[in-house]
Amino acid sequence: MGRPSRKDEILQAALACFSEHGVDATTIEMIRDRSGASIGSLYHHFGNKERIIAALYLEGVGGYARLLEAGFATADSAEACIKLLVACYIDWVSANPDWARFILHSRGRVEASELGGQLRDANRLHHGRIEEALRPYREAGAFREMPRDCFVSVVIGPAQDFTRNWLAGRTRTTLADCRELFMQVAWDAVRSR
Repeated sequence: MGRPSRKDEILQAALACFSEHGVDATTIEMIRDRSGASIGSLYHHFGNKERIIAALYLEGVGGYARLLEAGFATADSAEACIKLLVACYIDWVSANPDWARFILHSRGRVEASELGGQLRDANRLHHGRIEEALRPYREAGAFREMPRDCFVSVVIGPAQDFTRNWLAGRTRTTLADCRELFMQVAWDAVRSR
């Protein structure tokens, strides 16, 4: 893997500052100092702190989406696809806990920002890819009947709830220890009987 770009270095520095000091308390100067970038470079790549926040959010959710897309390329059944949704979510959060905390607490801020449209577009694209991967199995009757807008919440909801508690330090069980359980719970919740 090559050297991270200046933009990536700035985003990682911002994440470290947000994790250490909080989003509101972090200044652009703190990000500059942590990244070693010049103010000109920060403004060239992002323009302001709100754009850094949005870019960091979009890159984080994009990481999960890329992990999921790679998995869909080899998933060969309805069960594998559903379990993949949960496995990728848990794996990404386990590997990126600070980023996951940031995402959980920053969605509303990004949605309300000038880059909220980019987030909505990214979400539409992501959910469209999930729908496309699941379509053949849905058409074959592999899933129980339920409103479409409930489906992903039913699949990922239990894992997402536990993950929030894990990220907040309120669980004794690790994500890795309950990964298989949540994958099976998701499949059991949506498979046709």
